[in-house]
Amino acid sequence: MEYEFLRNRNIILFTLKPWDSELGGSINHYAKIFTAHNNKVLVINRALDRTSIIRFRNDPKIKTRIVGLRNKEKSLRKVQENLWVLDPPTVLESVNKIPFQGLFDFFNRINNKRLARQINIAAAKLGFKDIILYIDNDFIRAFYLKEMIDNLSLTVYYIRDFLTSQSYFKGHGQRLEPLLIKKANLVSANSIYLMNYARKFNNNSFFVGQGCNLNLFSGERFPLPADMSKIPRPIIGYAGALITTRLSIEILKFIAEKRKEWSIVLVGPEDQDFRNSDLHDMPNMFFLGRKAVDELPTYISHFDVCINPQLFNNITRGNYPLKIDEYLAMGKPVVASRTKAMKLFEDYTYLADKAEEYPALVKKALAENSPEKENERINFARSHTWENCLLEIHKAIEIAASNKAKSA
Repeated sequence: MEYEFLRNRNIILFTLKPWDSELGGSINHYAKIFTAHNNKVLVINRALDRTSIIRFRNDPKIKTRIVGLRNKEKSLRKVQENLWVLDPPTVLESVNKIPFQGLFDFFNRINNKRLARQINIAAAKLGFKDIILYIDNDFIRAFYLKEMIDNLSLTVYYIRDFLTSQSYFKGHGQRLEPLLIKKANLVSANSIYLMNYARKFNNNSFFVGQGCNLNLFSGERFPLPADMSKIPRPIIGYAGALITTRLSIEILKFIAEKRKEWSIVLVGPEDQDFRNSDLHDMPNMFFLGRKAVDELPTYISHFDVCINPQLFNNITRGNYPLKIDEYLAMGKPVVASRTKAMKLFEDYTYLADKAEEYPALVKKALAENSPEKENERINFARSHTWENCLLEIHKAIEIAASNKAKSA
């Protein structure tokens, strides 16, 4: 299909997550799929703020931003054909903890002006006109950009996480995000839950899905990692960050206690609560630590059952569980917590409403696995591509344009 509206366009991607994050992110994939359709894309990397300069000055990402700050010629770099990244050569005030609404808005507007000035300079240098602004979930630093960036034709707000449920964003986010959603031309959401949330403020809100890196999470023969060579089977595995705001220590503990003959293997970095938990004292619990992204398929390929023991809270209920696609793309049986976002996967996974259901569902997943089921899972995951996301965004733009014409 030809994407008439999303071809030969100038697109600015404003990202909440750093472009150079070790784990990458949705915006990295969107940038590349946009350029694949002959669009020119400028990615605005996460700008420096005063607190980060002080607290994380030795972080390589911060050092890169400082280089751009000192030498503005190096702040704009070409990554590939038709794709540029701007490290905004400016310093933002750290405003999030300001409790007073008027004072916060005053300094946040100043931050937005500083960003907009550098974005306009870079866009002009690249000859960008008739620009599509695609805002990745950043309702603070991008709040005023629709009014401040030159030559805009369309503003899209992309919501992929329910950030206003998190303590850091809750203070001002519960006020700002609905306002930004309302003034965007359209909203794209990666889960139906988030789409329904956005539609409370903007009828032009659409579910566009989430892509999976199917080239990485594919294949059948992976060597057994050395740190898994002595772990007894069956192996019940999880691959991802071990963060207590999203993942349930109690579910993991319950599985390990009830089925001592199973090995519970956790691959990923731990937060402090996980590091200090008594899970480390359990003989059938194995923590293998952080791995490079391209190593994850090797580990997942040797799991007998994959799990996603999420907590049931406002953070997890609507977030798209990308790791489920990754598990399914490798044909693995999956047991996960039943959240609203998991409804999309219910025909291909085993869903638990409480911790006590996990052992029985894992046992069932082990017993029922077959080559036929593996192929069904793989085929389902293959429908979740970044190309399909682009198609849905294109459809959303067309519908929004039609709605605008009808109301004119």
